[in-house]
Amino acid sequence: MRASLIVGLALALGACGSAPKKGGYYKDDGPHERPPAGLDAVADANPRIEPLHRYANRPYSVFGKDYRPLSAVQPFRQRGMASWYGKRFHGQKTSSGEPYDMYSMTAAHPTLPIPSYARVTNLANGRSVVVRINDRGPFHAGRVIDLSYVAAYKLGYIAAGSAQVEVEAIVPGAQRSL
Repeated sequence: MRASLIVGLALALGACGSAPKKGGYYKDDGPHERPPAGLDAVADANPRIEPLHRYANRPYSVFGKDYRPLSAVQPFRQRGMASWYGKRFHGQKTSSGEPYDMYSMTAAHPTLPIPSYARVTNLANGRSVVVRINDRGPFHAGRVIDLSYVAAYKLGYIAAGSAQVEVEAIVPGAQRSL
């Protein structure tokens, strides 16, 4: 049953909140009519050592592609297209079993451990945020990470729907390289 839940979530996330390349929102997955005030003040996720999820880090397949999540929090760097997901998935369970909160600093990644942390930098404007990886996705070709609404907002690409980013895993307790 747990495997079918993960596959179901993966399929849902494959079509989630990712806006088309021309901007706009995927289906009805934009922001709420009145997003809460103070989104600029939402703090980055606070990296800490956490036990890895027992089930969310097992190998899985989505749309005929096999994924093998990393089995440990370790250095990792990747560049590619980021998208975001919003109200359509707000409150639904993530791969970690936690409810998705579009106003918290979280993200979905196909292979980073759950939970883990990553610094995501918008390459067009240099803005950077720290998110907690608690979900799987995106499963669209060329996309490397799906951010929560507030994380994408802080990176400045809500209206565009996607942005070129660099994703860098954060290893709690390790010094960040310059």
